[in-house]
Amino acid sequence: MGQTLANVHIVDDDAKSRAEQARAFFAIGWHAEVYADLDELFRFGPDRGVVLWREGSQGLTAAEALDLATERGMWLPVILTAPEPRVRAVVAAIKAGALEYLALPLDGSRLAERLSRVSIEAAEQAEARRRLVAARELLGTLSAREREVLDWLARGRTNKTIARELQISPRTVEIHRANMMGKLGARHPADAVRLKLEARLRGQG
Repeated sequence: MGQTLANVHIVDDDAKSRAEQARAFFAIGWHAEVYADLDELFRFGPDRGVVLWREGSQGLTAAEALDLATERGMWLPVILTAPEPRVRAVVAAIKAGALEYLALPLDGSRLAERLSRVSIEAAEQAEARRRLVAARELLGTLSAREREVLDWLARGRTNKTIARELQISPRTVEIHRANMMGKLGARHPADAVRLKLEARLRGQG
């Protein structure tokens, strides 16, 4: 079992369910931490392991919970749980970025096998989510104008074209571009565009 998944962070608004899940993980040699909601998890701020989140807690869908986790800088992979997982919910959760979907109560006899199967994928997803969070944090340091310049660069526009689109001088575009690349630690415009793509910001081209 990979070290990445040695810890599980159980988020469930039902105290009895949290305890049952924790016991299931203790039984297979894992360390489990329990939380009543995502806010408590974010305050604790774990940086290793996997999050086990009960879908519907706090009235959030899987996609909303995963987006919120990313916004709060939580890059750990997420496994969804529910008493009676519906096919549509499982498909939506996986598309949203969930690692796995488990039925409650957890099947102790199959739990270790299920986790072992996804351990490599979990390590890869954790790294991908870590890069996503880091990219969003860097992009968050940009001014509105610097973000606009990056958006146009991502569309393959030249400084002269960007200046015309933003109705500013090419020299001003160069200043914003230099500031933007400095904040992002980008040596080349392609590096800045790559960070934008890694951030996968909704509504951005």
